[in-house]
Amino acid sequence: MDNYFQQNWHSIEKEEVLKILRTDSEKGLSLSEAESRKKIFGLNILPQKEKLTAVKILFSQLKNPLIYILIIAGGVALFLQEYTDAIVILLAAGVNTIIGYLQEYKANKTFEKLQKTISFNAKVLREGKTLFLDIKELVPGDIILIQEGDRVPADARIIEEDDLTVNESMLTGESMPQEKNEAVVSSNTPLGDRENMIYMGTTVESGRAKAVVVATGKDTQMGKISDVLQQIKEEKTPLQRKISQLSKRLAVFLTIIVFLVFLWGIFVGYDVKEMFIISVALAVASIPEGLPIALTVTLAIGMQRILKHKGLVRQMVAAETLGSASVICTDKTGTLTYGEMRVEKIYVYKNQKRKEDLLLKTITFCNTAFFEERKWKERKVVGNMTERALLEYSFQEGYLKEDLLKSEPQIKFSSFNSKDKFSFSIHKNFSDNILVYCLGAPEILLEKSRSQKKEREAIKRKINDLTNEGFRVLGAGFKSLSGKNTLESSTHQKIIEGVDFLGLIALRDPLREDAKETIQKVKSAGIKPIIVTGDHKLTAKRIAQKVGIKVEDKNILEGKDIDKLDEKEFSQKISEISVYARVAPEHKIKIIKAWQAKNEVVAMTGDGVNDVLALKKADIGIALGSGTDIAKESADLILLDNSFKIILEAIEEGRVIIDNIRKVVTYLFSDLFSEIILIGASILFKLPLPLLPAQILWINLIEDSLPNFALALEPKEKDVLKRKPEKKEKPLLTLEMKWIIFFVGLITDFLLLGLFLWLYYHRLPMSHIRTIIFAGLGMDSLFFVYSCKNLHKNIWRVNIFSNKYLVLSSFFRLGAILTAIYLPLFQKLLKLSPLSYFEWFYVIMIGILNLLLIELVKLIFIKEKKIYD
Repeated sequence: MDNYFQQNWHSIEKEEVLKILRTDSEKGLSLSEAESRKKIFGLNILPQKEKLTAVKILFSQLKNPLIYILIIAGGVALFLQEYTDAIVILLAAGVNTIIGYLQEYKANKTFEKLQKTISFNAKVLREGKTLFLDIKELVPGDIILIQEGDRVPADARIIEEDDLTVNESMLTGESMPQEKNEAVVSSNTPLGDRENMIYMGTTVESGRAKAVVVATGKDTQMGKISDVLQQIKEEKTPLQRKISQLSKRLAVFLTIIVFLVFLWGIFVGYDVKEMFIISVALAVASIPEGLPIALTVTLAIGMQRILKHKGLVRQMVAAETLGSASVICTDKTGTLTYGEMRVEKIYVYKNQKRKEDLLLKTITFCNTAFFEERKWKERKVVGNMTERALLEYSFQEGYLKEDLLKSEPQIKFSSFNSKDKFSFSIHKNFSDNILVYCLGAPEILLEKSRSQKKEREAIKRKINDLTNEGFRVLGAGFKSLSGKNTLESSTHQKIIEGVDFLGLIALRDPLREDAKETIQKVKSAGIKPIIVTGDHKLTAKRIAQKVGIKVEDKNILEGKDIDKLDEKEFSQKISEISVYARVAPEHKIKIIKAWQAKNEVVAMTGDGVNDVLALKKADIGIALGSGTDIAKESADLILLDNSFKIILEAIEEGRVIIDNIRKVVTYLFSDLFSEIILIGASILFKLPLPLLPAQILWINLIEDSLPNFALALEPKEKDVLKRKPEKKEKPLLTLEMKWIIFFVGLITDFLLLGLFLWLYYHRLPMSHIRTIIFAGLGMDSLFFVYSCKNLHKNIWRVNIFSNKYLVLSSFFRLGAILTAIYLPLFQKLLKLSPLSYFEWFYVIMIGILNLLLIELVKLIFIKEKKIYD
């Protein structure tokens, strides 16, 4: 076996294959030889991705620039012996880490459950005996026996076969089963056309075969793709890039502010050491401790909402990426359609009732599918795709094989085969008449039938019409003979001669009921839907038109046409293409790259091994729940019931996530900016601090905590799917947000600083002045949070009570303010004192005035239509 790895097994005669692999087609390998080869080739298992342990998930939560800032700030606070501040800041980092850990750990466990499949055995010849072995025990040279319903356990070369068809859609993308044989094909034959090969993970639809294993584990086609997959580097999501950018700018901004305050303090005569401590204290007080927690909670809630729609998001940051999708590349099978054949029409010439009855009997008798264990309520049907559909249809019409056989016992049966292209079932009734039912290619049955010319022409036109509509068409025939005609020695062709042509059965994979409506909503959301399929051009075109995608021949490109275009030509053409047909995995990669080069966020659906590289390359990889484990492992989103509608719902939730993140950021940064100016101004002008560090932390971590989380639970805005997708380069802080944050900070500080100076120069006790400023900041935020409910509309156009959690958090905030001011324990801890009714009136009026000014800023942006910049 020295030249084992250099072989193109499909281009070598089967005798030579057996010789190279040193095996016997009748006896298989010896037990000792099999053990020896297992040591050389290893177990027949795919390369395993390193398991995501609980510890790794925990540490991955720390890979967040905002967490870095919190940890550094906490360390500095410890260095300055500000233990209370240090504990609170580090606790914020810890809470964020725990929330993120719990959410991703839960998603990972759910994914592991999806991955678990029942281990299965393979039928193997060893030392002339038939054994049932776990597939991981297989080695190259093993002789395996497969039949209908089996999953192919390894890559193998066919030695013998009997009407073998294999579903290779998970590997090639081709939805129809492939007919197999043992004939040699040329060495350059594409994978999907190698009719003498069967591949690991594919499913036997019909027939049986004997084959010799030529590759196991990592050397199989699945193994090679899995190995490449492990080497692909994960790229940052748009949100990760935006948070990283925001964190850097925040760090630079705080550094500059602190440095300027430090220099100014030295300039006006502060001691260097004292000024250093004050500057660091300012930096620590300016850290948005609640922001990382709020972001994590927003993403976690988004993941839960998507899961309710039957979409499993595997990583939190990917939930937001869905909202940025601008191009969706989807296969038709399983997402736009149900991914299974169904009988949609039957056609009986001149609607003869007797012929319809016989036709339904025919599709019942000429069928190898069956109901598993006769669980009629579950109606789990076992068999190939077409026969399952026929049995389901006849059952719905009231025809049950077991009941029919009581009056018409079966004498002989021949299943469908690629040579005859029909099946037949012979029965005997109580009158001893021989009844022949046949089902298969309509052209063959029509040719053998007794139909007159006029009837034949009408039926041929109908066949043509149904084929053009995308149906798979079968014909049914019947004849009755006297009991003397046993048909024992008759050929298959002779048996169906002279049948009455009963009619046609039209099957196809039907469109999902909600597919058209969903595609229209996708288009309304500014997203370009593209069909990318391995199916025929006309089939793909028909589906596109049915779901409402306007498509002409110029909007369709086949895989062979993509190969003829260079990168520049393809880039120029891509915007006008809505349908790609007969595509291979490499074409999917090319399509994704071309759209990404145009700065679009691309979502790609897939379910097979052939899709995994495209799923990994796309900004959002979407795997079908019915897909292969390796496809699910590569995806960001898993559709638990395959429906395309879930993608739209996930995109909607993704947009809600980014909306809510911006609301939280606006709310927190407004407080942050106000506190920086208040503290900074007092230091610059050598005034007492308007707020003590403990009071600032109470505001940031206690009062702001629940409103932060409540904004994360803000319901979707009505126009969320009417906006255009965000561009990748759009920052987290929009121009409108910057104006609101800056304006809120300035107005709040102008009012509170003015109040502080007035009170200070009237020589009120410093603790009482700080209490008024503390209450002023708290009440200002209490009103302002309702302005953050919708950054696209003014408050009078929004239902301020739509979020019950926000209303409850407002009561909590008010309670936290009153608790701090009036409860003796907290009065002493925070150094606060009770306020008079007049002082409360003034504080509340400042909050209302501030709210009105903020809404004025929003109104200006709305009128100038800069909100969608």
